[in-house]
Amino acid sequence: MTTTPVSPSLIPTLPGRYYTDPEVFRREQEALLESMWFCAVRGADLNRPGAFRTVRVGRESVLVTRDRTGALRAFLNVCRHRGARLCTEESGEVRRSLQCPYHAWTYGLDGRLVAAPDLTKMPDVDRDRYGLVNVALREWLGYAWVCLADAPPSFEETVQHAAVERLGDPAAIEHYGTERLALGKRVTYDVRANWKLIVENFMECYHCATIHPELTEVLPEFADGYAAQSYVGHGAEFGAGVEGFTVDGSAGFGRLPEVAEEQDRRYYAITVRPNVFVNLVPDHVILHRMFPLAEDRTVVECDWLYAPEVVASGADVSKSAELFHRVNVQDFAACERTQPAMSSRAYRRGGVLVPAEHHIGAFHGWLREKLGEQAP
Repeated sequence: MTTTPVSPSLIPTLPGRYYTDPEVFRREQEALLESMWFCAVRGADLNRPGAFRTVRVGRESVLVTRDRTGALRAFLNVCRHRGARLCTEESGEVRRSLQCPYHAWTYGLDGRLVAAPDLTKMPDVDRDRYGLVNVALREWLGYAWVCLADAPPSFEETVQHAAVERLGDPAAIEHYGTERLALGKRVTYDVRANWKLIVENFMECYHCATIHPELTEVLPEFADGYAAQSYVGHGAEFGAGVEGFTVDGSAGFGRLPEVAEEQDRRYYAITVRPNVFVNLVPDHVILHRMFPLAEDRTVVECDWLYAPEVVASGADVSKSAELFHRVNVQDFAACERTQPAMSSRAYRRGGVLVPAEHHIGAFHGWLREKLGEQAP
C-alpha cells in the first residue's frame, strides 16, 4: 500500500520495500536486467581480437570479446562441460581461444568448441552444439549492448527510442558523434544504494539547489528545481558568463563538429532504462552505466568522452571532468543517505513527489508494469 497524499500537488512514491526486499530485486533481475537491452562494455575497450571483459547482467556473468574478424561477440561466461566460470578476471586478453581453467575445454573467439582433453576420441560430439551460449549484442554510441532474452525486444523501439522520446528529434543525439569520441576519463563508483534511487535522483532537479552548487552555477535554471528531463527537447542553458561545462565555468574545448547551433551552450540528459544515463554538452559526452548488484548496492561506471584530437593531444580535461564527478559524488551520497530509511516504518508506505518530480511517477508506473503489477 502506498501513501495517499492529502494534497493534489503530491503523488505517492513506491513503498520502501521496493528498495530493500531481495525478492523484489530478484524479480527486477528477471523482468528487467535479464530481459531488456543492457549497456555492457565500451567497444574501444576491446581494441583487438582476444580482448575480453566480463560483465554482471542480472544474475548472469556475460563475457564480451572481439573475435578474429574484429566483430564484438557476447556469451554466457559458463563452460558447457561442467559449468565452471570460463573467465574469472574482469578483463584481459587471450591470443586465439578461451580455455576453461577446470577441465581445459577450449573455445574459439566465435564461441565454437575447438578442443578438449580426449575430444578426438568422441567423434560424435557436435562442436557447434557444445559451443558457448550466445548472447544478443548490438552496438550503439560506441558501446556494446547485450540482451539475455531468447527473443530480445526491438532495439530501435526501446533503447534508441529513449533518445528520440527525450530529445524529440531522431537525429539530435547523432550530432554528438558519440561512437567516434575517445575516452578522456573513467571513474567507477560503488554506491551503497538501490539502483532505482539513483535513477530517480538523476531524473529530477528538485535537489539541485541544495546539493549541487557547482552545477547550478553553470546551469542556473536547475536551481529552480525543474530538471531538463521534465520537457521533451529541452536543454538547460548555460548561465550568462559561463564559457564551458566546467567546474568553474571556464572554457572547455571546441564544439563537437556536428553539434547544431541550437544545441550549443546547452545540457541534455537522457535516461535509457534500465541502466544508462547519457549527458550531452557541446564539447563532450558523459555516459553512466549502472550495474545493480544487490537490492542495496549498485556499481556505476562513468565515462567522459571527448573529440579524439583532444585526448590524443594530452589536453587537461580535469576541469570539465571534475564538474560531473562532483555531481556524481554529491548524488550518490544523497542516495546512500536515503537507502537506510527505505526500511524504516516511516517509509513503509512510501513518500511523495512534488510537481517538479511528478515525471518520476511514470518511471514507477513503468516498473510496476514490467513486474506485472497493477497500479495502486
